[in-house]
Amino acid sequence: MTIGINAAAALKQPRTGVEEYCYQLIKHLTMLPEAKAHRFFLYVPKSDTNTRIHLNDSNNKYFDFELPINFEVRKLNWPLSMWTQIRLASHMVFNKPDVLFIPVHVLPRFHPKNSVVTIHGLEYEYFPEYYPFWFRNYLRWSTRYAVKHARKIIAVSENTKRDIIKFYRADVGKIEVVYHGVKISRCDVHSSDYIFHDREICNQGKIPTLLYIGRIELKKNILGILEVYKILKEKYKISHELILAGAPGYGYEKIKLALTENISPLQRRNVLRQVRELGYVSEAEKWKLLRGADAFLFPTFYEGFGMPILEAQAAGVPVVSSNVSSIREVARDSALLIDPNNPEQIAQAVYKIIDDKALRDKLIELGFDNIKRFSWEKCARETLRIMTS
Repeated sequence: MTIGINAAAALKQPRTGVEEYCYQLIKHLTMLPEAKAHRFFLYVPKSDTNTRIHLNDSNNKYFDFELPINFEVRKLNWPLSMWTQIRLASHMVFNKPDVLFIPVHVLPRFHPKNSVVTIHGLEYEYFPEYYPFWFRNYLRWSTRYAVKHARKIIAVSENTKRDIIKFYRADVGKIEVVYHGVKISRCDVHSSDYIFHDREICNQGKIPTLLYIGRIELKKNILGILEVYKILKEKYKISHELILAGAPGYGYEKIKLALTENISPLQRRNVLRQVRELGYVSEAEKWKLLRGADAFLFPTFYEGFGMPILEAQAAGVPVVSSNVSSIREVARDSALLIDPNNPEQIAQAVYKIIDDKALRDKLIELGFDNIKRFSWEKCARETLRIMTS
């Protein structure tokens, strides 16, 4: 069987959640023994500043991992604007594979009847105000089209599956749930003794930290995190600094205003002076930050999955997150789940982790148990099964 994959997202830098999913899925498909029975075409746009170019062999100048002989990169020249709907779609007219897999929900207008699409989340339906008007409408159109015309739909959580049925009246029989995996840092060992010792080394002589990693945008509740931090400093008198790591997103201007101009000089001096905004960080920097943090804050308003929770748990960091959407499904009882609209409740949960070592240790152990449910190998195997069935 020939399987075509839109691999464009896997090449983007920096990689965030959806791009990481595409990258890890392709990487682990190349490792599956059962994938050897099929031929894969990886469709990519022309090289640009966002493309990974590390290797020199003619078939693989795009990926930083080895491609087996049955994986072929097919470069489709076209400006990146509307690449999927124009260039990939036109290629499908005369070059249809047996199956086309679209890992980022935008199904081209021309496609094989056996097309599989992954839908990662419908946050824009719950919080449309956090998306630009044109982008929100494009998401709605493209998702509606994919739900109607794809032979199979992969939802990344049961919650996302319910949302697809709720908003787009999708046929429940064509939707299957396949969880993301979790990437484990090579330095991490799933042992509480190791993590505690490692954290002592990381934190020796350093200011204790609270950490958020993700896009710095309104829908991730960054303004709420800043309010929580004020409460922790003023009410609970913590000595921790707050680190925000991630690229700017929608509404960043309001967040920056809250960090600089929209507070009194006294607050700026005593509270927010200990907020460090790092911007996008590399993989190595990310894992170093995680291993040095006392708590990971992720009080997002809505998530299709919630990969940062699992990465924090893989690094042995206790998590405070939201009791909404897919978070309850992904975290279960391994994190403290709170109302994202209640800063006092969030602050209290964070302080419990700081103040109660027994609770902190318990959450770390529960986190290690929780991430055992997720792996990129399992994700790739289940996705291949759906594509070939």
